Amino acid sequence: MSSRIILVDDDHDYLELLAGKLRSLGYTRLRLEDSPLAAAAAFDAGESFDVALIDMTMPEMDGMALLERIKNTSPGTECIMVTAINEARTAVDCLRKGAYDYLVKPVAKDVLALTLPRALERKRLLDILDIEKRQAHPALSNPAPFEPILTQNAAMQRILKEAELHASSNVPILITGESGTGKELLARAIHNASSRSQHPFTPINMASISPQLFEAEFFGHTRGAFTGATAPRAGFLEHTDRGTLFLDEIGDLPLELQGKLLRVLQEGEFSRVGSNERIQVDLRFIAATNEDLDRMISRKAFRKDLFYRIRGGWLHLPPLRERQEDIELLTNVFLSKYAEYPRGAQHIAEAARRRLLAYHWPGNVRELKSVIQSAVNLAGGATLDVIHLPEHMRHLPQQSHAPAVQPAPAEIRPLAEVEKAHILAAYERCKRNKSKTAKVLDIGLNTLRRKLASYGVA
Repeated sequence: MSSRIILVDDDHDYLELLAGKLRSLGYTRLRLEDSPLAAAAAFDAGESFDVALIDMTMPEMDGMALLERIKNTSPGTECIMVTAINEARTAVDCLRKGAYDYLVKPVAKDVLALTLPRALERKRLLDILDIEKRQAHPALSNPAPFEPILTQNAAMQRILKEAELHASSNVPILITGESGTGKELLARAIHNASSRSQHPFTPINMASISPQLFEAEFFGHTRGAFTGATAPRAGFLEHTDRGTLFLDEIGDLPLELQGKLLRVLQEGEFSRVGSNERIQVDLRFIAATNEDLDRMISRKAFRKDLFYRIRGGWLHLPPLRERQEDIELLTNVFLSKYAEYPRGAQHIAEAARRRLLAYHWPGNVRELKSVIQSAVNLAGGATLDVIHLPEHMRHLPQQSHAPAVQPAPAEIRPLAEVEKAHILAAYERCKRNKSKTAKVLDIGLNTLRRKLASYGVA
């Protein structure tokens, strides 16, 4: 696991014993300190740790003093106090001073197996809340898995940081966003940033799954379960064991199949078609959709219990039209990529660039990539100009540079601005009642809350 843990105890033998238990649980990034002063110096120097396990009774500095020092220099570190004396008053004092838990020696492996994940989950949730409050762009601790996702947009950078934090846990994730915004790309990045990266990543388009073959595809089948079947076959679940199963366009999954998927999510086990034997799997589920699941739930087209099960973490990718700075960035990247072809264009005319920035991009990044590839081929090595763009983009309105004596044309505002103004106006007209506003606008309540949050409205 990628979490950094520091163990502080003046008994070096006990440190090694505790470290052995943690390594057997998969925690490998450990720092062992038998001097509390050395541990305090590490925090003062700016070293970061996700969890600190601290002995209460040590020379030079006791555990309580070290706890206060850590909380002052690194408030995000979850501290777990370890002691040989089980005293309720001491435990309460530790919790009041910011400790996550209080364990009594000898600490059993199964106690560590319960306590460490809970402490890390708490840290992850607090870090996510901190991202939402922070104005500065958060830096990725492990940027390599996210390199394929190119962005200069502040909202997107916060989403990537949140995705990185989710990657360290096993909670299911729901990625929403319009078609072409890069939902599968983000799912792959989360998988590659997780401890499951060495195991399969299996993407499945739920719209392409036939109801008649759903169980056979997901659960697999035994010998003879189907006519002509001569050997058992593993399904998606068994094939992806210890990896990540990506359920793309989960909103298209027929209602009658949603219950079967929910059972696997809840129980973590299944049976092959033609067998009663239960098979356990260890999977990370990531789902994605461009549908409004709130509205589908209100229409009884999507199960509410399945929605809450898959939405352990929720990441919403904004459309390309709301990321103006990324249009130019991605245009240059795609231009460089396709200009390597023998007939590739090397430059883009300013008029063509303005057309790209003015376009609404309903197909998002996927559409931009296709447009640039096609335009480069048509340019044949010359400068890419307006004539090389698709016909529906050639006649977009240009920014007016007419003299002041001429009447200015009516301003054409981006759809996102019009939507924002309309939602905020409706919200004020309904006296800031979210439920009433959602009903008037005919959108889901969670959708409205997400929109208002993106506008900075509580």
